[in-house]
Amino acid sequence: MRRRRNINTQTAELDITSFMNLMIVLVPVLLLSVVFSQVRILNLQLPIAAQAQDQQAIAEPKVLELIVSKTGFELNYPSGILLKRFEKNEQGYNFLLLSKYLQDLKLTFQQSAIEKKDIVLLLASDIDYQTIVTTMDTVRSFKAVVAANLVDAELFPEISLGDAPEASFARPTEQKADISAPVGDKL
Repeated sequence: MRRRRNINTQTAELDITSFMNLMIVLVPVLLLSVVFSQVRILNLQLPIAAQAQDQQAIAEPKVLELIVSKTGFELNYPSGILLKRFEKNEQGYNFLLLSKYLQDLKLTFQQSAIEKKDIVLLLASDIDYQTIVTTMDTVRSFKAVVAANLVDAELFPEISLGDAPEASFARPTEQKADISAPVGDKL
């Protein structure tokens, strides 16, 4: 008869302490990163002129244009007729002055019963990305106090982008627009 040998096998215990320590650190870090990394999406519209050509519109809409170049901003209404120029100074672009002027312009439009929510940004080819984003934020909304709370009030949320004309800021004569009510320093 054969003898059966008892093989002495020991069962190994699984030590998962280091893995648990890793999870304890990793889970809060991942949860915190989800909170701080938010993706913002800004909807852009097709330019009004392109839509009008597609629809064969009879009446040409009046377009509010903001030309952004290295020397500053140029605001036109209707298209091609200068409303106001905002020259760039040593600190850079004057976004605060642009915002104040657009607030006055929006108020003038509302008083004249003109429903205007769109603006076309015409950008020079050498404008940096941060300037474009800040300009878009400036023309879209402004901070206002309503019932003791700071909220974003709407200016021109429907933004279209285009290329600036070659001759912007080089016009010898200025033709001023008239939309019946003065804005800031008279239109």
